[in-house]
Amino acid sequence: MRTTKGAARNKAKRRLFKKVKGYHGGRGGLFRTAKETLVRAGVYAFRDRRVRKREFRKLWIIRINAACRDRGLRYSEFMHGLEKAQLGLDRKTLSEMAIHDPAGFDAVFAQVKQALVA
Repeated sequence: MRTTKGAARNKAKRRLFKKVKGYHGGRGGLFRTAKETLVRAGVYAFRDRRVRKREFRKLWIIRINAACRDRGLRYSEFMHGLEKAQLGLDRKTLSEMAIHDPAGFDAVFAQVKQALVA
């Protein structure tokens, strides 16, 4: 006798439809379409977790560059000086300092300038 995956299949379908709740049209109501949409959504989510990291790094660099140019250095020069001064600050921290703590950024900038002169 042929077996049908009755309870297991229904449970799987319920789980899938719960995930696609709120999707538009057949994407939320038709099993095959919903499954395809869910797979594609997963692919986008996986890809964009990495893209988000890139975007934030770009934003931090833009902010640091703007703060440095106000004080008379380019971003690349500033980062070189940061390495020479052996200050272990990452771009996220520097970006936050440039916006929320200009005095602190000025102190770091002075150390970087000192390291570049030496």
